[in-house]
Amino acid sequence: MDEDVALIGQIIGEHKLILQKVRTLEGVTNDLSAMLELEKAEEYFVPGRFSDQRQALQSWQEAIEAVDQGLQAHFEREETGVLTIFEKHGGGMLASALHILLREHEEIRNRIAKLKKDAAELATGELSREVWEGKVWGIRSYIDHTRKLIEAHAKSEMELLQTLRSRLQRENRGK
Repeated sequence: MDEDVALIGQIIGEHKLILQKVRTLEGVTNDLSAMLELEKAEEYFVPGRFSDQRQALQSWQEAIEAVDQGLQAHFEREETGVLTIFEKHGGGMLASALHILLREHEEIRNRIAKLKKDAAELATGELSREVWEGKVWGIRSYIDHTRKLIEAHAKSEMELLQTLRSRLQRENRGK
């Protein structure tokens, strides 16, 4: 049972780290948008022309990849180890609640996959200025909504995890 409590503690810590990475991703996207505003002041704009633009896009792609890798590993632990703990110790209500939250993982995975696709498209340098600008603004909104979904999801999971951890700790003290 101590291993179960430790895994739950690890997952709670990962929630905090993932939320930090998502906020970093949003910050990089905002930096990209700020750079776009500066470029509008220039007389000429050629997609892919400025090294800063390429660097910002590369940083953004790296941030998306970091979020994706972190989420994939985290989701795997939740969908296997944590689920087993909930089914074993959580009772029907907590296990059912977790099952509902685990279904949200697919939507989050799909949203991150779309961001990776959008980032790759921006990085080609083949988009016209108007399309590039529109995509950047749309991506900002998409990331903001994705961040809010992940935060709400993590908050709900954390409440369940803390409830089960408290239950397990009480059971351990009772032995």
